[in-house]
Amino acid sequence: MIDRCRQSFPVRMMCRCLKVSSSGYYDWRSRRPSSRAQDNERLATRIRLLHQQSDGVLGSFRIWKDLRDGGESCSLNRVARLMRINQLRGIPQKKRWRHKLSGNRPVGIGNVLERDFTAAAANTKWATDITYVDTAQGWLYLCVVLDLYSGVVVGWSMAATQDRHLVLQAVLMALWQRADDQPVVLHSDRGCQFTSSEYQRFLKAHGLVPSMSATGSYADNAAVEGFFGMLKRERVNRRNYRTRDEARSDIFDYIERFYNPRKKRELDRSYQEKVAFS
Repeated sequence: MIDRCRQSFPVRMMCRCLKVSSSGYYDWRSRRPSSRAQDNERLATRIRLLHQQSDGVLGSFRIWKDLRDGGESCSLNRVARLMRINQLRGIPQKKRWRHKLSGNRPVGIGNVLERDFTAAAANTKWATDITYVDTAQGWLYLCVVLDLYSGVVVGWSMAATQDRHLVLQAVLMALWQRADDQPVVLHSDRGCQFTSSEYQRFLKAHGLVPSMSATGSYADNAAVEGFFGMLKRERVNRRNYRTRDEARSDIFDYIERFYNPRKKRELDRSYQEKVAFS
């Protein structure tokens, strides 16, 4: 406090009022920062850089994980404290579930997942859905296919119309990156694009096991809804797209340059931790 107010009041007077020796104050001013303070400043610099590189969307937990990936051994509480001191905040998630009307499931297709969004290996369980992005030219529709093992977006497509071709292109992209022909469960809601006979024939021809939500609740496809919520919270809602092409480019950047690399690093770190533990 004395240091902050030294331009307004005499230092000796403030020291006398606060019962602090003036020699102690001047010694404190000339003293070098402690090793802990220097390390906090170094760590805060890295935190500011990571926060800036994420366009200001990362909170303390995700920055802490990035720091761990970079070899830091700091605690989550320390990262949160330094972010609070530097007035850095991520974008919090709003928990909100809504219900929508469902179509009729094709005969013989059930809810294989039953809200079990875990997978023991890659390319065993996928989930897909469609969302829309507002632009000055009109809606841009986005369909993604999410691998439930890693959370990586393995297939995606964008178009100005919402039809079965939008979905088929996303699923086809996911199939291209699949290493083998083992059956994969592909979960969706009961939108008309997913209940169409062409879509169902396509799944059968490529060894995909269809699974559809049992109710009209978003919770039955929570994994993809969670990704859409993150995409809009961290990128789309912070932009004003003039054209569909501008939106396409920005969404591509988010998926391929920001989201997927982070998910792959998390998967690698989890694997390394399992190997070290075993």
